[in-house]
Amino acid sequence: MAFHKKEEFTQKEQDLAAFAKAMCHPARIAILKILAQKNECICGQIVEVLPLAQSTVSQHLKELKNAGLINGTVEGPRSCYCINWKAFEKFNSEFNGLFNHLKVKNEKACC
Repeated sequence: MAFHKKEEFTQKEQDLAAFAKAMCHPARIAILKILAQKNECICGQIVEVLPLAQSTVSQHLKELKNAGLINGTVEGPRSCYCINWKAFEKFNSEFNGLFNHLKVKNEKACC
């Protein structure tokens, strides 16, 4: 029987991993670029720009929203999305902190 050991890691480590997982698909990065370029809530236009089916785009939007990277509202058949900049600032700071910590720990070349 397999046990999940996720709880053995710090909340910060779990949050960084969830952020990285949400960013791990090129379609999600493309969606974020579209949202950033418009700098406003976008309704329905994302599907028109990407070479993906509407259901596939919806699944990627759901993953981004679940990770807290975008905000979205659904009003009937219409959905609007925008980037959650506070979440990006948080993860940018945490990733920079992680990279700086790793760099300090590995200042001596090993290979």
